Amino acid sequence: MKKYLSCILLACVIAGAISCNSGTGDSASTGNQPDSIRFKGQTLNILCWEGYADPVFTKAFEDKYGVKVAGTYFGSSDELVSKLQNGGTASYDIISPSSDVASYLVDAGLVQPIDTAKLSAYKNLSPALLALNDVVRDGKNYGLPFCWGPDYLIYNADVIKIPPTSWNVFLDPQYKGKISLWDDISNIYLAGQVMGLDKTDKSVVYNMTDAQLTEAKKMLIQMKPQVRKYWATAGELNNLFKNKEIVMAVGWPLTPASLNKEGMNLKAVIPQEGATGWIDRLMITKESKNKDLAMLYFDYISQPENMAKVAAVTNYSVANPGAVQFMPDDLKEVAHADEYFNKLNMWQYVKNRKRYNELWNEVKNAQ
Repeated sequence: MKKYLSCILLACVIAGAISCNSGTGDSASTGNQPDSIRFKGQTLNILCWEGYADPVFTKAFEDKYGVKVAGTYFGSSDELVSKLQNGGTASYDIISPSSDVASYLVDAGLVQPIDTAKLSAYKNLSPALLALNDVVRDGKNYGLPFCWGPDYLIYNADVIKIPPTSWNVFLDPQYKGKISLWDDISNIYLAGQVMGLDKTDKSVVYNMTDAQLTEAKKMLIQMKPQVRKYWATAGELNNLFKNKEIVMAVGWPLTPASLNKEGMNLKAVIPQEGATGWIDRLMITKESKNKDLAMLYFDYISQPENMAKVAAVTNYSVANPGAVQFMPDDLKEVAHADEYFNKLNMWQYVKNRKRYNELWNEVKNAQ
């Protein structure tokens, strides 16, 4: 009996010692270990748009928690969905879907809800972004607003001296073979804008009738001789400009931001017909084994100083308005452009996405 009681006493002493030693650390902790120890050596896998896992803003997070942030880039929303439907929810922890597929991922059960109360900067994010409810189901939120921006008309200002004012410049014979379009169904949205379909209802270009799709297809096929290449990644578009294969393209702010640092003179405009835009969120995959670490990353990246670093890399507008205080003046103008948020036709869920993809393939295969 004495031996038995001694064992119990010893166990209690050990348990008490562990409890005392585990309550310290440099950050909020769970699992009776400080986060800097709890996650050390782990890898946070992010499947994202190009530029969204850049060391400029991920390294400090890696250093703080002793982890690795591994980024894998996708080139289109359809590629992202395909990867997730084919086992990606177990291979990746964080994804960055755009507003055309984010709600679909929620309804398809491919992502899990997040506890926004654990994100210290959440209430300071852009009210316009927080007001969107497309990824809210039964009071649960499935996404953290991250970046947003336009599908610009980008041009080489050393070649084109007068800024283009209409998307119809893509049809100008003098630029035959000098244009690049993204290899994506968003070109159909663009054709719908040129057709003036979204003047009174922005959702129309995402829900075109068969007749409207036929007209959009006709326009895009007419444009084919003008196109040097349909670019698949931002890096490929950059190379097309650098190699002087093209002088104009549909693209994102990332391209002029990157290439102008290398001495090019690219400029971007929103033509008179308007432009589409996108809102990218960060979401946690349904089968992520690193949800707690992912939430720590969400808290980290949503801080204003870190969002400023994201803007510096991408030139995109970021979700935390407070980031502007950490930006140089030239970046404030392009990466915190709330004044044109309402001017853009933000991507929406395309109910008949299969037909849009079929039509886009028909355009590319047309002779």
